[in-house]
Amino acid sequence: MLRPHRVRSPRRVIAAATALCTAALAGTLLAAPASAGPAKASPAHTSPTATAAGNKVVGYFTNWGVYDRNYHVKNIETSGSADKLTHINYAFGNVQGGKCAIGDSYADYDKAYTADQSVDGKADTWEDGALRGNFNQLRKLKKLHPGLKVIWSFGGWTWSGGFTDAAKNPEAFAQSCLDLVEDKRWADVFDGIDIDWEYPNACGLTCDTSGKDAFTKLMKATREKFGKDNLVTAAITADASDGGKIDAADYAGAAQYVDWYNPMTYDYFGAWDAKGPTAPHSPLASYDGIPKAGFNTTDTTKKLLGLGIPADKLLLGLGFYGRGWSGVTQDAPGGTATGAAAGKYEAGIDDYKVLKVRCPATGEVGGTAYAKCGDQWWSYDTPKTIGTKMAFKDAQGLGGTFFWELSGDTTNGELIKAIR
Repeated sequence: MLRPHRVRSPRRVIAAATALCTAALAGTLLAAPASAGPAKASPAHTSPTATAAGNKVVGYFTNWGVYDRNYHVKNIETSGSADKLTHINYAFGNVQGGKCAIGDSYADYDKAYTADQSVDGKADTWEDGALRGNFNQLRKLKKLHPGLKVIWSFGGWTWSGGFTDAAKNPEAFAQSCLDLVEDKRWADVFDGIDIDWEYPNACGLTCDTSGKDAFTKLMKATREKFGKDNLVTAAITADASDGGKIDAADYAGAAQYVDWYNPMTYDYFGAWDAKGPTAPHSPLASYDGIPKAGFNTTDTTKKLLGLGIPADKLLLGLGFYGRGWSGVTQDAPGGTATGAAAGKYEAGIDDYKVLKVRCPATGEVGGTAYAKCGDQWWSYDTPKTIGTKMAFKDAQGLGGTFFWELSGDTTNGELIKAIR
């Protein structure tokens, strides 16, 4: 899940978004055709536990962010985000040879921070056995925020290929993960493990054919090894299409072993379809002209709830970034393109903090924002559309919210502040 949205325009868009928010609180989203601006959404599934919505706020922190992005654990504190978070997912640990493995030893526990770079204003030392890097900074952050929990996430888009071997011996995999997460050098830093397998019995960067029950067996073994006092969570597909990735694995059966799921309700659409059609990557609801049925948060939530997964074990996913195309002439979604729009680190993707200035939003569709600037077309969430999604989360009785990832937000935490 290398996933690495903001401003609003005319009054009719504001009015439509207000209507969306009100409708979401009632459990139903309605709107107008895409050609008219704001879009039409499918009915939302209403949970009988709507009043029991949770307040978890889980943010991903990437170990590679300390390089080109120059985003460090201290930024979580200075942005005000630490006060808003309940959990941090540390991404990523690797999966190799059927076992959990270190992702980046230098960033994880070796990089030395000077006093001015450190969370508590104290420099790292080179004494034998001293912990440095992100792990030590997270330890310091937790001391400032005693209620904050940190979960080590393994896999992700790039490293999910290793889960195929892990599925052959789930017990050995789980034991290797426990040994690594609870290594005496950093055992106090982590409160559990997150499994980000993209995707069991389906294709992501690589394809897995371990069988429909492989994910359940792996999560069962992980829970048994980690016990009830550690958190065990999983990032899962949001593909709610008929015969899609949700159908490929037994997510309902595995739900008993997790504290919660993070359905990745973003990256539904993007410039990997180089010629379009343009479409928001994280729509809250369907709309007239959406390229594929089942590719929106409402349908994902409805399908997972329909499998019997408890609402409080589902978190609503947000992307703190946008996806975009170039060579676009049409303002509304559904236009053709010539390729991916330029991004700072990767074509077709850029941070919210960049896009809100460079390509301000010009409209809304399906409960999220889009922007047309020059020949580029982007989609992303804004504080306003996040408010709409929070209303949906509450109406569904979901356990909270998670997002990818912290460095995409503004220096003052504009998006995370909209969550709570």
